[in-house]
Amino acid sequence: MAMAATVSTVRFSAVSASLRRIRLPRTTPSAISLHQRRRHLHFTSPSASLKADFKTEELGQPETLDYRVFFLDSGGKKVSPWHDVPLHLGDDVFNFIVEIPKESSAKMEVATDEAYTPIKQDTKKGKLRYYPYNINWNYGLLPQTWEDPSFANVEVEGALGDNDPVDVVEIGDRKAKIGEILKVKPLAALAMIDEGELDWKIIAISLDDPRASLVNDVNDVEKHFPGTLTAIRDWFRDYKIPDGKPANQFGLGNKAASKDYALKVIKETNESWEKLMKRSVPSGELSLA
Repeated sequence: MAMAATVSTVRFSAVSASLRRIRLPRTTPSAISLHQRRRHLHFTSPSASLKADFKTEELGQPETLDYRVFFLDSGGKKVSPWHDVPLHLGDDVFNFIVEIPKESSAKMEVATDEAYTPIKQDTKKGKLRYYPYNINWNYGLLPQTWEDPSFANVEVEGALGDNDPVDVVEIGDRKAKIGEILKVKPLAALAMIDEGELDWKIIAISLDDPRASLVNDVNDVEKHFPGTLTAIRDWFRDYKIPDGKPANQFGLGNKAASKDYALKVIKETNESWEKLMKRSVPSGELSLA
């Protein structure tokens, strides 16, 4: 028997003083099937001169190969969470896009090689990928950043970028939702080296978290979230071991770097993304739409 698709609507906003806009072809939304759902998340940022509304649209059933979470602008057109959601909100505050909610194990990620870069579940040899155990923090990316695979970082053993946006580990108490945009402030940075590639992990906290005002740098994290930095490092070091792979390594003395260093990483990777979008460097199979 045919059933109507479930549609729930919650809105969210992201703001930036220097919002980048790209004109994309107008698309006609197709009918939502039995297993297609649309969810609009709400998020309001601090006051700013420009404002852009985004919605998310879930297509397909979670934990299937065809599941996608697309982002739409206020006019209902598809946009890219990687390229079109602004990075900067001012005063060292940034937009963070949640790919993997805390206490979950499905390995969700922005599909950097698909048009509009929707969020999907990663696959290997045609099978959906899961972490061997739940991740204990909200995890996702900073939009408008890119780790350039042609750039050898001399401060981190000459490791090359991993060709992805910069990752964020958000340590707040609340479990976020896939595709949710949070305002975060960076606190520290871990230089993970995964099979020879540099894969930055920016440690951050949502401004909405009750303890956000207490933490402003790496030392504050240890004081108010004791053991968290070590737990994050150890989690990312060891998560591939159950699959028979070696432990990941960390540069910068195997320790979390300061907030200032995290801001430096964000600035450099945002500049790399700008070069990518200007076609100043090869894009390979990456989608720039």
